[in-house]
Amino acid sequence: MKSVPLLLKTLRLPLLVALTAAIVSGCGFQLRGTSPVPAALQPLAVDCPNSLPARFCESVREQLSLGGIELHPIETADYQLKLRNYSQDRRASAITAQASAAEYVLRHTVTIELLTANQIPLIAATDLTASETYRYDETNVLAKQREEEELQQQLGDRLAQQVIFRLVPMTQERIAAALEAHSANTKPSESP
Repeated sequence: MKSVPLLLKTLRLPLLVALTAAIVSGCGFQLRGTSPVPAALQPLAVDCPNSLPARFCESVREQLSLGGIELHPIETADYQLKLRNYSQDRRASAITAQASAAEYVLRHTVTIELLTANQIPLIAATDLTASETYRYDETNVLAKQREEEELQQQLGDRLAQQVIFRLVPMTQERIAAALEAHSANTKPSESP
């Protein structure tokens, strides 16, 4: 008889973990950084030229893979995600009484475009931006340089997430509607 309460005590933690996992998955919880990219965008090619930061391109590809998207070369893909015009900007946003920078704004921008294999635009060229402000301290230059480098990496990752979030609404129905609208706009008008 004593073995039944002991068995219940032993199984209590695994049962609690299983119950928690069931509740969390039922409410739509998803790990941060992954996004429900529609399967309609398969296979997808990511056109990320060498002029863009390699870490940013890898972050986009990694997040797409985590979202279950098959990545193919441009020649065999049904859809193409073009990434262009990546820029990084650093500007002083606050000045001290001694006319030195007290605060900086870091801003990263990239242009994205989603096309079909036939070069029909599903998402027109769109600029995405991520920015962050940080305080600068002239007495602690090395630490502030490290902080800025970390913020630059975080901004690149955040911008990659924005790219993924722009793809989320591209369901099969939305793609079909865009293709239909494109064909309606490109049909030659019938003249009498």
